[in-house]
Amino acid sequence: MHALNRHHLIGSMGQVGAAGDNAAMESFFALLQKNVLDRKRWRTREELRIAIITWIERTYHRRRRQARLGRLTPIEYEAIMNPAVSLAA
Repeated sequence: MHALNRHHLIGSMGQVGAAGDNAAMESFFALLQKNVLDRKRWRTREELRIAIITWIERTYHRRRRQARLGRLTPIEYEAIMNPAVSLAA
């Protein structure tokens, strides 16, 4: 707590033992583990970094449809919610 205060940071707002608070991130990291980390032995950290970024940009954001977004991908949803973004993409 002192370290947070010293650096002007706010700690987690969730309650201890409230699994729902971390469900989205747990799901993301489980998919990352299955689809990238466990696929092969990575020779360098840079090779792994590029594989993670590629997976996030090509698969997680562009192809993975989400029920909470009306079966749209995050990129499709963002384009509908903010038309200026679709012009940049």
